[in-house]
Amino acid sequence: MISRKPINPEALRIKMAGLCARSEQCEHEIREKLRKKMLPAQEIDKIIQFLIDHKFIDNARYARSFTNDKVRFACWGRKKISMALTCKRIPSTIIREAMEDIDEKEYKTALIKTAKNKAKNLDLEEYDDRTKLYRHLLSRGYESSLAAKAISFIKKQRE
Repeated sequence: MISRKPINPEALRIKMAGLCARSEQCEHEIREKLRKKMLPAQEIDKIIQFLIDHKFIDNARYARSFTNDKVRFACWGRKKISMALTCKRIPSTIIREAMEDIDEKEYKTALIKTAKNKAKNLDLEEYDDRTKLYRHLLSRGYESSLAAKAISFIKKQRE
């Protein structure tokens, strides 16, 4: 039998503050980490409120950071980013604001980069290959109209 140390809410509060200081965290992620430590709901709420009051947690800041990172580094589209933020229980108003903050030029650059990487091994003259690329771009969260335009753009560049 494994003996567990008694849970010290003060130590967990300091630990979570340190985690939030090192990397951007949303309220849901911290709440889940505290739940796994078997902390009572009242203590979790107190710790979360402390972190919010002292600006360790800010869901709007987290959403902006997450959105920018996913566009810039993972080349995700708006739909996939929005879904991921929804899964992290970020309010829809905050998600909408974060989506509006996406730099359009950077977004389209990421779309073209993703499309070109996938299209390297595809013959875009073939319907099946264009469909593969289209489905790939949709799976990355890009809007259907932008995916179609990207395919046309790459196809014209190859001619």
